[in-house]
Amino acid sequence: MRAVLPVISIHTAANGDPANASILVIYTGGTVGMAYNKHGVLAPMRFSEVNKLMPELRHLRMRVSVLSLPDPIDSSNVTPTNWLMMAAIIQENYDQYDGFVVLHGTDTMAYSASALGYLLENLAKPVVFTGAQVPVGRIRTDARRNFITALDIAAARHPDGTARVPEVSLFFNTLLLRGTRAKKVESQHFAAFKSENLPPLVRAGIKLEFTDSLIRPLPTEPLQVHTHLDDHVTILKLFPGITEAVVNSILGVKGLRGCILETYGSGNAPTQPWFLRCLEVAHNRGVHILNVSQCEEGRVEQGRYETSASLLARGVLGGDDITTEAAITKLMFVLGLGRSAAETARLLTSDLRGEISVL
Repeated sequence: MRAVLPVISIHTAANGDPANASILVIYTGGTVGMAYNKHGVLAPMRFSEVNKLMPELRHLRMRVSVLSLPDPIDSSNVTPTNWLMMAAIIQENYDQYDGFVVLHGTDTMAYSASALGYLLENLAKPVVFTGAQVPVGRIRTDARRNFITALDIAAARHPDGTARVPEVSLFFNTLLLRGTRAKKVESQHFAAFKSENLPPLVRAGIKLEFTDSLIRPLPTEPLQVHTHLDDHVTILKLFPGITEAVVNSILGVKGLRGCILETYGSGNAPTQPWFLRCLEVAHNRGVHILNVSQCEEGRVEQGRYETSASLLARGVLGGDDITTEAAITKLMFVLGLGRSAAETARLLTSDLRGEISVL
C-alpha cells in the first residue's frame, strides 16, 4: 500500500474573504519548485514559506494546499509508475478539492499530461500541469506567473458552479493547452509548449480568455481512474538510410506489444520489400503499430500516396493528427486495458480524450 503523503496549507482566502475554490497542488519536482537557499544553491522550496516567495498568492480568493512527493523527480526520470501514482493521488483527494495543479519538470511534462488525460476518465474537475524554465528565486523567473495562472484556471467556475476546464491541461507562458495535445518545442524561451493541431483552450492576457467551444464537456458518468499501463512499447522513427538490421532490432524486441511508427509527411514510409516484411512479421506476432507523422502540423492519411497504402495491408494503424507524446502514452494505456486485438485497434484509432481531430 502506498504511504499517505502529508498535505500542508500554504494559502487561504485573503482578508478573511470566503474561498471561491479549494485547490490541491501536487509537487512532483522540476524547476518550478526550486529556489535558492541561503548558500546560493538551488534546492526544493519549502512550500510552507511559499507566501514569502510569491506574495501574489495573497490576492487569490481560494484555499491552496500542497502535497509534495518526498523525493522530487527530475522529469527525465519520470516513469509510468509515477503517472499511476499521480492519478492515485488525485483519486484519493478528488472529493476534497475543486481542482488540482501539478508542478512538474518541463522535459517530459507533455508525456505526463497525456498519460493523466487517459488515466482519469470522466474527469469533471481541472487538472492543470505547469512548470517553469527559470527557478522562482531568479528575478526574471516565469515560475510565479505560470503557477499563479494555473491556480486561477483550476479555480475557474461557470455561473452554475461547474468547472470551467474539466479536463487535464497544461499551462505555460500565456497558453492553456489540452494535455493530450501539448508538445515541448523550446528549451531557451518562455513559450516552451505548443499545440499545433488544436488552438489553446485559454489565452492568458490581461484577462483569462476561455474558448469554451474547444473545452471538453462535463462527463455524465462518475470519475474512473485506471490503474494499468503497459510499457512494452517503443518508438521507431524513420530516416533516409535506415537499415533492415535497425528496424528488426526494434520491432524484434522480446515481449514488444506496441510501436509508434514515426513516418514522413502524411504517413509515408519506404516501400522496399524488406521494410514491409519487417512490419508484416511484427504485426503477425501481435505487435500493434500506430502510424504518426514526424510533422508537427497536419495529419496521417494512410492510402493517400502509394508509399502509405502499403502500410494498410501490413496492419499498420493510422494515427491521424495525434502527437508522438500522446500516441506513446495512449498505446501504453490501451494495451493496459487488456482488450482483444480488434478492440485494441479500434481504441487506438478512436478519439478517447480529445487527442485527435474527428473529421
